[in-house]
Amino acid sequence: MSTEAKEHVRAPQHFTSRPTADGRSGWPVEAGRYRLVASLACPWAHRVIITRRLLGLEDAISLAVTSPIQEMIDGEYHWVFTEENGNAGGVDEVLGIHALREAYLAAEPDYTGGVSVPGLVDVRTGHLVSNDFANLTLDLGTEWRSLHREGAPDLYPEHLRAEIDALNAVTYEEVNTQVYRAGFAPTQAFYDQAVQVLFHRLDQLEQHLAERRYLTGDTITEADIRLWTTLVRFDAVYHGHFKCNVRKLIEYPALWGYTRDLFQTPGFGDTVDFDHIRRHYYAVHDNINPTRIVAAGPDPAGFLTPHGRG
Repeated sequence: MSTEAKEHVRAPQHFTSRPTADGRSGWPVEAGRYRLVASLACPWAHRVIITRRLLGLEDAISLAVTSPIQEMIDGEYHWVFTEENGNAGGVDEVLGIHALREAYLAAEPDYTGGVSVPGLVDVRTGHLVSNDFANLTLDLGTEWRSLHREGAPDLYPEHLRAEIDALNAVTYEEVNTQVYRAGFAPTQAFYDQAVQVLFHRLDQLEQHLAERRYLTGDTITEADIRLWTTLVRFDAVYHGHFKCNVRKLIEYPALWGYTRDLFQTPGFGDTVDFDHIRRHYYAVHDNINPTRIVAAGPDPAGFLTPHGRG
């Protein structure tokens, strides 16, 4: 068996069905048909929660929030529902399941891969439809238009899609996943490379956002949501827990102002739960933090200070 060190790589999504407005996918857009299973701790799930909130889809797609502390089942950590998190008997009141993996197995009984959030579940059958976090948000902004609230923003406007797609690709590779590559680096060399890539990109984003309010100009888009869910967690968990400590977010004037600007925008800060974020990262990654001691800071009040970007 090879003992060669390997960097952290996020597994590809296995369930990639996509509800469509015309039902051509076999999964029609329909109010009340689907339930979003998400963790408030997870940045990938947080993207979908923010998008759902911004577009006014709360009544159309119900939300099931898992415990921030994953439970060991059959030798693996799993996202579960608990009484502490408001689920009587440790079961989701709509889906009737304790662990998200039950929806995975309902859809594919022989499935042996990993279980991740977010998960979009068909309420009628209990089958997982999608764990494809990237396309879930894009589809909420496009295929679900008939159910958007009045005045909902266009998060993926056609004239900006090429620019948004390019930004998203870089953000995913050099920010979203790079913090994990640093945190789970198996060797010093892997770690050194990860933090170099990460902070080079953050330095470039600092310059970019010094000249514009949002990533593509004057309006919030899909690109902002994807970057922001990493930034809002940066000083709380990535800086210390994942050793991404070349600089703190608060040491970047434009990035810190941008993060506060969005935090104070409805749909962003009101969907953040720092208790869930800190408890998940510090308590579950016992290979990094074997004592499971949860860090106390930073004070979230800092996100409410004036940002000066209006």
